[in-house]
Amino acid sequence: MVFAPLSTWPWENLGIFKYVLYGLFAAKVLHSRMQEDSKIEYWCIHILILSLVRGLTHIYWNTFSNMLFFTRNRQIIKKGIDFKQIDSEWNWDNFILLHALVAAMVYYFFPCLESLSIWNTKGFIAALILHVTVSEPLYYYVHRFSHENYLFTSYHSLHHSSPVPQAVSAGHATPLEHLALSVIIAIPILGSSLMGYGSISLIYGYIIVFDFLRSMGHSNVEIISHKLFESLPILRYLIYTPTYHSLHHTEMDSNFCLFMPLFDAMGNTLNAKSWQQHKEISLASGKNGRAPDFVFLAHVVDIQASMHVPFVLRTMSSLPCRTVSFLLPLWPVAFMYMLLMWACSKTFLVSFYYLRGRLHQTWAVPRYGFHYFLPFAREGINNLIEQAILRADKLGVKVISLAALNKNESLNGGGTLFVDKHPNLKVRVVHGNTLTAAVILNEIPKDVKEVFLTGATSKLGRAIALYLCRRRVKVLMLTLSTERFQKIQKEAPVDCQNYLVQVTKYQAARNCKTWIVGKWITPREQTWAPSGAHFHQFVVPPILNFRKDCTYGDLAAMKLPDDVEGLGCCEYTMDRGVVHACHAGGVVHFLEGWEHNEVGAIDVDKIDLVWKAAIKHGLKPVSSFRK
Repeated sequence: MVFAPLSTWPWENLGIFKYVLYGLFAAKVLHSRMQEDSKIEYWCIHILILSLVRGLTHIYWNTFSNMLFFTRNRQIIKKGIDFKQIDSEWNWDNFILLHALVAAMVYYFFPCLESLSIWNTKGFIAALILHVTVSEPLYYYVHRFSHENYLFTSYHSLHHSSPVPQAVSAGHATPLEHLALSVIIAIPILGSSLMGYGSISLIYGYIIVFDFLRSMGHSNVEIISHKLFESLPILRYLIYTPTYHSLHHTEMDSNFCLFMPLFDAMGNTLNAKSWQQHKEISLASGKNGRAPDFVFLAHVVDIQASMHVPFVLRTMSSLPCRTVSFLLPLWPVAFMYMLLMWACSKTFLVSFYYLRGRLHQTWAVPRYGFHYFLPFAREGINNLIEQAILRADKLGVKVISLAALNKNESLNGGGTLFVDKHPNLKVRVVHGNTLTAAVILNEIPKDVKEVFLTGATSKLGRAIALYLCRRRVKVLMLTLSTERFQKIQKEAPVDCQNYLVQVTKYQAARNCKTWIVGKWITPREQTWAPSGAHFHQFVVPPILNFRKDCTYGDLAAMKLPDDVEGLGCCEYTMDRGVVHACHAGGVVHFLEGWEHNEVGAIDVDKIDLVWKAAIKHGLKPVSSFRK
């Protein structure tokens, strides 16, 4: 394949090692100190600081635009950011490195930069004049010209390949375009410096404001009130809005300006819908947007998982949650955020996607996993879940599915508490555990004759045991409570009751190669499994992969249908497009249009029904054995 010149990045294959190139500046600082050349040293330090600030400017804007609990009603293009766009924009910060290298070369060609003052008011005035009279019109014509056939196909189409603009989309372009952009930025800075009015403050101020406005325009979130333009109509031509720039991305034949729509007006390329659409979005910001059809009510698992959300780092949330070393310094910040969420005590929107044109949202209860085991916190947690259910009912949500500990039996009886308390709910409350049981049961080979089950008297353990005994599979149920065991045994058909066997020690499974783990087991307890055993599990967090001679199944999960749209974050440790089985269970409940609440004990007779419905709607089982 033949590429157009400067259409690909020279460090494209370096991956994360491209950041080593910044080490050139650090090395120059050390060398200049040895040579006592402080001017070069300070220039390199300024380049490194500016590179960091520029990156953070884009990241913070991206964080803000993905805080859906603040911005959902201000979104311009109401679509989710999918994995394809995230991967395409993965190296959005290439331009910062390019501009850093350009800045280093500029230093050698313009000696006037060696003697800059800290502040010069005349420099700011000169830079503003140069920006308006030179940079703005130059950008306008270059940008407009880049939409011609060859230039657009070879270069600018990459920038427009992002269906939903984000702050980081501003950097998603080819090297040629960013070289042109570096000239646009350099004109006011160098021009004022050549006039003798340059300053360090001007360099920082101009570049930061430039990136701030570029990020704002690409943010897909309207923050400028229409009232401002109604009060001072002239401002419409002096500053663009995110709505104004989004029209360029959707229609591409108008609104080419950098920051000032004045030049579109002069060039007759101003989109006629710009002001009206801006006003409509601005007015809608104070109203509730489209109500979701389905809600998955999740909760934060731990401090590390709290950073695995799109509004922290979009790229990290697009990968399965794991401990990442460079996020460890942010742990204290995440801890403080945990305390803030506890104080605010309000369910918030995390992400959304569309499935067959219907809006599915994930809400999160601001409580962490360990909170659910604090006796004094239970009432407060139930109140939060209840408020979320009532809010969903008021909005017209069809189904709300409870995740993990939000449906804990000891907490609220698997959701029974809320249904009994509010018998007139229109929203269907679903714990999704019927499909969870189905996923686990369908992973077990048909020829298995004996299984060992921990967490045997839990909601899922009970259903699994009753289902397997009907298949004439011997179930060794680990429990110390004879009363609870006998209660479950009596639920089984009379001719199947002898297949349920109570055991009180792990030693009883020393010859059983199929373990179903519903209660966390230690590595020492795993040693009782024979070599070649497989651990199926429905316990959170997953057990440690301690035995090298055994295999471990993933948590019960299913892959969403292929026609899902706008999904761009992974659900905890799940792979892309994969959700926990209880989440999938809620989706199936919604797609089938079932009118009953799925709360409390699992109806064993419905396990096969729910499984077939899931397969019918395109959900796929996910079962992988890891050595």
